[in-house]
Amino acid sequence: MSIDIDTARRVAKLARISVPEQDLAALAEELTGILRFMEQLNEVNVEDVEPMVSVTPMRLKRRPDGVTDGGYPEKILANAPDAREGFFAVPKVVE
Repeated sequence: MSIDIDTARRVAKLARISVPEQDLAALAEELTGILRFMEQLNEVNVEDVEPMVSVTPMRLKRRPDGVTDGGYPEKILANAPDAREGFFAVPKVVE
């Protein structure tokens, strides 16, 4: 597939970029090169290739998904400017 100057002009307009008239031929060549490379990529056989998260093999660190109270609410509330009945107290925002 090849891109002509009119298509390059339209792509530039849709992308909202200003391309001078004398540079449209070069833009059309670059876009054509990109499309040719994409066609080459489509020819690659990826049947038995697993999707990757990264280029290096790695596993995400995991921890048990369990709800806890932290075990030390007094220490946490000690940093609060205002704590009442075991909760953070905040000023009223909506009247």
